[in-house]
Amino acid sequence: MPYIDSFYTDTQIKIAPFSTLKGHIQADVCIVGAGLAGLTAARELNAGGKSVCVLEANEIGWGASGRNGGFVSDGFAEGIGAIEQELGREHAKSLFQLSQEGTQYVKDRMAGFAVPQKPMGHNWMSVVRHDVGDTMLRKAAQMNEFYGANYEARSTEEVRSLLRTNVYHQGLEDFNAVHIHPLNYALGLADDARKLGAHIFVNSPAIDLQKLTNGFELTTKNGYRIQCGQVVLCGSAYLHNLYPRIEGAVLPVATYVVTTKPMRTLLERAITYRGAISDTRRAGDYYRLVDASQRLLWGGRITTQKSAPKELAKLLGEDIKAIYPQLDQIEIEYAWSGLMGYCVHKMPLLGELEPGIWSATATGGHGLNTTALIGNLVAEAIMGSSDRYRLFSPYKARWSGGLVGRMGTQMAYWAMQAQDWWEERSH
Repeated sequence: MPYIDSFYTDTQIKIAPFSTLKGHIQADVCIVGAGLAGLTAARELNAGGKSVCVLEANEIGWGASGRNGGFVSDGFAEGIGAIEQELGREHAKSLFQLSQEGTQYVKDRMAGFAVPQKPMGHNWMSVVRHDVGDTMLRKAAQMNEFYGANYEARSTEEVRSLLRTNVYHQGLEDFNAVHIHPLNYALGLADDARKLGAHIFVNSPAIDLQKLTNGFELTTKNGYRIQCGQVVLCGSAYLHNLYPRIEGAVLPVATYVVTTKPMRTLLERAITYRGAISDTRRAGDYYRLVDASQRLLWGGRITTQKSAPKELAKLLGEDIKAIYPQLDQIEIEYAWSGLMGYCVHKMPLLGELEPGIWSATATGGHGLNTTALIGNLVAEAIMGSSDRYRLFSPYKARWSGGLVGRMGTQMAYWAMQAQDWWEERSH
């Protein structure tokens, strides 16, 4: 399938095209999925001397990797407090430090691509919709002291001087965070991996995986076969009938994104902050200024419905105006949805499922640093240079409940919306 119509696809960089697989080949490792995790793994495996084949059902970064908000920051979709409570403080610290490596990996790659990228934006501020007193000060102190974060608390006055709305109160600013054009980053990674020797094939969906005496064989939709020693599954919410144990554990969750027409003067009435922005709601909004601050890119809402609503632009436009009434004349130019892969524990699935078959997937909700991290760690594991991937071993591939699970997730989202509504009106 071609790329969806989005701001990202209309502003993508130009690299040499990739072809469809048209023959039987052999490789040390076959990676399924040319999203950010798969492309990172391919790059690092090739750099380490392995021969690599990547099979992509559509185009480079076609799924969530090329449709997301573009935020790159430390941490995971699961909060560090919950990780600490489940695994202990030292284990949580080790995982957070790995997440920091993922953030740095993206920064390093962005600086080294052969094809110039659009400049990175810097910093990310998370804001609250009701007064939480000195909570942000205490959180910044804790995260900086024990976890090595680079946070700074913002008062209500500071927040409202940058975001001109009475909806927000205090904030927490992350100075390690950046924001990028995610599709261009994926294309840069693919181009990089190709230069290192990776064989990347688009429009070549893998439809069958068989175990051989000495390795594995994958078959594509057009009948071509890849024989390999090891397999890495990186298809997230887009794997279909290839490895049921992973597919049953990954819950496809959709989110929506819009981008306005260029309207710098109007936007300046509301937003003067140049970093990425999100709120701490359980079902929150996330947004940033793009295109030299001429446009607003806004994402929000979570649903298990795989198709976008017909009036998506109007729906998110109303969300924007509810926070910034001064943007009542805003015009939406692009509107799209994307499927993220979530597990019930909200952590990635990283590990060896059986000898020779690996998963590096399910990074929904915090993907850009996490995909870099798990792609790098699975490459290290296959090359035998480290077993750091074992830090994720408590997070298993547990069945997500199928259709019932999706219904439960949707009901949970509605419940979170109700909790957010009640908390904001109770303060």
